[in-house]
Amino acid sequence: MRERSSTRHRRRTREFEAFVAGAGGRLLHAATLLTAEPFDDNPRARRLLTAALAETYARWHRLRGEDPYDRTRQELAGRFARAAWRHHRPAVPGLPRPPADEGLLARLTAQERLILVLRLYEGVAEEQTAALVGLPTDRVRAICTRAITTMRSTPPAPRTPAAPAPGATT
Repeated sequence: MRERSSTRHRRRTREFEAFVAGAGGRLLHAATLLTAEPFDDNPRARRLLTAALAETYARWHRLRGEDPYDRTRQELAGRFARAAWRHHRPAVPGLPRPPADEGLLARLTAQERLILVLRLYEGVAEEQTAALVGLPTDRVRAICTRAITTMRSTPPAPRTPAAPAPGATT
């Protein structure tokens, strides 16, 4: 009996490793877009993805025909939304804002990033996005439109080049 359980566990592990090898890059890209971190330095996105993958692995044997990519994407979006809500600090006039991230979608709010990534990058239908985020479909459509308008109208902030090291010649 123990041998059969061990074989099942090894097969489950191999299946999950194959899933991560195939989908891990795209999921990391989505997590990086959500956290608005630069693609070359994304520790929050990696932590977010690791937590989502850990939850997917814990439920792997119970998926029963459910798409593991969809399950992981839902977990990723849910974790991001909960963290964004928990750490949301509104702008207060006169107080310095927290340092802005430098990622591609850094100009958007966390909610706009979440909806934009789900709708445009992941291709999730409006109704599914609305159910996942817990908003009416019309509100999701409006937020997505506003995010697209912001991305089109606001030029990205210029990145400042790194200062040369003292004593370096240019």
